[in-house]
Amino acid sequence: MPYLFTSESVSEGHPDKVADQISDAVLDSFLAFDPHSKVAVETLVTTGQVVLAGEVKSNAYVDVQSIARDTINRIGYTRSEYMFDGNSCGILSAIHEQSSDINQGVDREAPEQQGAGDQGMMFGYATAETDNYMPLALDISHRLLRELATLRRENKEITYLRPDAKAQVTIEYNDDNQPSRINTIVVSTQHDDFDTDEAMLRKIEDDVKHILIPRVKAQLKEELQHLFDENITYHINPTGKFVIGGPHGDAGLTGRKIIVDTYGGKGAHGGGAFSGKDPSKVDRSAAYASRHIAKNLVAAGICSEALVQVSYAIGVAEPTSIYINTYGTAIDGLTDVRISEAVRNLFPLTPYEIEKRLKLRAPIYAETAAYGHMGRQPETKTKTFIRNVDGKEQEMEISVELFTWEALDYVDALKTELLGS
Repeated sequence: MPYLFTSESVSEGHPDKVADQISDAVLDSFLAFDPHSKVAVETLVTTGQVVLAGEVKSNAYVDVQSIARDTINRIGYTRSEYMFDGNSCGILSAIHEQSSDINQGVDREAPEQQGAGDQGMMFGYATAETDNYMPLALDISHRLLRELATLRRENKEITYLRPDAKAQVTIEYNDDNQPSRINTIVVSTQHDDFDTDEAMLRKIEDDVKHILIPRVKAQLKEELQHLFDENITYHINPTGKFVIGGPHGDAGLTGRKIIVDTYGGKGAHGGGAFSGKDPSKVDRSAAYASRHIAKNLVAAGICSEALVQVSYAIGVAEPTSIYINTYGTAIDGLTDVRISEAVRNLFPLTPYEIEKRLKLRAPIYAETAAYGHMGRQPETKTKTFIRNVDGKEQEMEISVELFTWEALDYVDALKTELLGS
């Protein structure tokens, strides 16, 4: 029987995502100057104010106020009329040193014996329905908002956009669990004031349908473009006026968009947020490792859908469990138990091994903090970090590998282990 499934995304200017990006920018700066830093930084943003709190153990000093301001300005909050401006907002830091009780369970004399930074369960998911092995509804939602941000920065075809936005996509699936059409698209975007509300709504709706949607549709492979038919239901700024937005319209907190960050409600989520946490926190590193496993399983043709769960006890290196569910899509002759055994053989899952395999002790996290941590394109990038020491500015350039957990580097090994080919 056909069914509907919905996912949403939020823009980099959404208040929760502003908080995530500040937390990860602070984390990156600590890791740039001291790769062994232990960081757990939370951010609150509201009208004209940023509050930073959390725990840090590091040999580096970084100017968290400058980092926050630079991040806010890069997002686009640069005008006083937004009531949240990177150059003028107040910033309060309440960051203190990491608890020694927690640290004693993580740091060990032998690095490979490093314990998990917390207990909990983490999930990774992958599906063959898109080229990046992500759920289609979430993938399109992310694309809508990335393209909307591009249009905002270009300031040519659409000239009234402000940074805050949300998108939601509902996909209709057929009896074979294949996407057959897009049922509904919801886009809410912050905008400059208009002379009349009626003119505003007409203009925004027309621009979304005739500028934004065609640009997003063109990004998809041909067999998915047909999903955009003439019967899509659109809800564009359905509440009407959306001039007041961002942290002035709604307070933002680090870690409140964990479903947007992962799989849009597909698969499962263990409940732990990512941003602001160094990779000793398995909430983050093990979620990346689980995605890496799931994606390589699907890309290897072992199954067309995979859910991977790992769990940990605080201070203990080895995971307490590994679980794999292929939803009955594994190729004939392979059970989920057999696939789990292969994963145990091929993927060491202690925190130390995950950090090492995925190169997670590098300043790679600011790029993850908007438009999803999964489904992104791996790339090598040179990043520049600046800090002030004894009144002198120090600049450091670092070449880093981004989104290493998206690499399809275990496909051949999985085929050999499970298929003998």
